[in-house]
Amino acid sequence: MPVLESTDHITPRSALRHRPIAEDAEKEGKGAKATSSITPVVQRASRLRSKETEEQEKGKDKEKENVSGDVEEWKRTGDDDGVTKRTRASSTQAATATGPKKLPKIPVPSNTASKGSALGKRIGERFAIHAHPLLLLGIGMVIMLALWTLLTLAASWWGNTWNNIQYGYPRTFQVDMVVGHNDSAADPSHFIVINLNGRIEVIEFPGGDASKARIYIGPQLYGNGEQLIPVTLSFVDVNGNHQPDMIIHFQDTRIVYINENGGFRPATPAELQTVEQYLQRHGQ
Repeated sequence: MPVLESTDHITPRSALRHRPIAEDAEKEGKGAKATSSITPVVQRASRLRSKETEEQEKGKDKEKENVSGDVEEWKRTGDDDGVTKRTRASSTQAATATGPKKLPKIPVPSNTASKGSALGKRIGERFAIHAHPLLLLGIGMVIMLALWTLLTLAASWWGNTWNNIQYGYPRTFQVDMVVGHNDSAADPSHFIVINLNGRIEVIEFPGGDASKARIYIGPQLYGNGEQLIPVTLSFVDVNGNHQPDMIIHFQDTRIVYINENGGFRPATPAELQTVEQYLQRHGQ
């Protein structure tokens, strides 16, 4: 059987070098000198290292750099308690210190817009080639109809504006004429024709005297915008009695009033044929 042998050497509690406490030193019967002779395997971080150990560690670090290519540096950082700490920086930190690598720029083609326009032209050419003739005809007719509508509206607006400037509203026309009703070249008769809400009315002032005014009621106009139709007067001797007769003009219509007995009356149907022939002959 194996026999345990006892020795006088006492195994230390820890492989790390430590400071003995007074009570432990008394129990073991050893002083500070005995404990200081023991060389620890790894020094404690709480104690400062000697310059020799630092140089040895630097030599080892350089050898590791030559063998593995991995850069390792031991730095000392002091904390508030004065205890030094060793930090290790690898080669990756040295690489990041230079900053992130810039990615290569992707060139953007400058002719993108020109390609888009060229594509649009090609689509338009294909549409023009493959489109049915009736479709093109229909599109042209729609465009012409739209243009015609716009032109009609513009002409109507301009005509109405011009009539407002020339005849006002309600539409009114005035003229002086010697018709033989107590008038003369010095004092001609004054005539006013009004389109009052579609009703034509002629007012005569014989010799310019408003106290002897006469009113001739004309026809009633019907239709859309009849109150905007301008009405004018002209005086022509249509029956040859050497007295000017009154003709009312509106649109393409003419109404003849015969000058008789110091006033005007509408022409009879028997007189209308002769009047029309005279007007056509003289271009009235």
